[in-house]
Amino acid sequence: MPAERAAAAAMRLEAWAKVNLTLHVTGRRPDGYHELDSLVVFAGVGDTLEITAAEDLSLSLEGPFASALDAAESNLALRAARSLREGFGATAGARLRLVKRLPVAAGLGGGSADAAAALRGLAHFWALGAPEDALHEIAARLGADVPACLTARPSLLSGVGELVQAAPPLPGFWLVLVNPGVPLSTPAVFKARGGPFSAPQPWTEAPGTARELAVRLAEGRNDLEAPAIALVPAIAQVLSALRATPACLLARMSGSGATCFGLYETEAAARAAARRLGADQADWWVAAAPAVRDSA
Repeated sequence: MPAERAAAAAMRLEAWAKVNLTLHVTGRRPDGYHELDSLVVFAGVGDTLEITAAEDLSLSLEGPFASALDAAESNLALRAARSLREGFGATAGARLRLVKRLPVAAGLGGGSADAAAALRGLAHFWALGAPEDALHEIAARLGADVPACLTARPSLLSGVGELVQAAPPLPGFWLVLVNPGVPLSTPAVFKARGGPFSAPQPWTEAPGTARELAVRLAEGRNDLEAPAIALVPAIAQVLSALRATPACLLARMSGSGATCFGLYETEAAARAAARRLGADQADWWVAAAPAVRDSA
């Protein structure tokens, strides 16, 4: 089948939320970008990308957070589609429909996950036969978070986030994600960060249970949490509320914020916590989801 012919009539892909369980800022490069050390997982909640055949390449947006995005050239999913098509010399089009369920500028890598879904989906949809390293190269050009979202598996990140290594096997656990409804600029958070840089935290042993994982995670931190709270004090309120829920093993901010997560051993505990938080704070975005152990 020619590369520019669609391989399927339609496709549906999930763009899972990326959660930084740890995030250490280990240095700053001459170009101004910061070096990172992070353990990331993906939560089973996110955006949905639907792909159907079309003559031209287009994107439409739906969902509760669609109004915060632009469907024009600046959209990262559409940029990913164009980069893939140009990189492989394809000429086919596609109609992309993105259902935006994740809050924007929230520390969950939503835009990067959307871009990664577009790369994975269209590579198959257009039957490009694209090798993983080629997709990774395109992903890295689109943004530091896109390569990790391309695999959507527990990963250890380094460099500016574009260097992705498989994490040791992790136990099953559940997350409650909470966003106070305040977008937060990543550059602003990095600008507000002060103090010395952190040392990387090696992960050589696999924790056997969610409780063991929480203990191990407590040895690290998110170096952007304090500057993010200085910019958005509501983050501290979210963390306090998460820690007050029964059976919460650990509460921490994800990425550059403002979304925070609580780690729970069971689905029942996570869903109970989410119900309680949602009832107490109607303006917060709250979601309970399992940690995704296999992107398939």
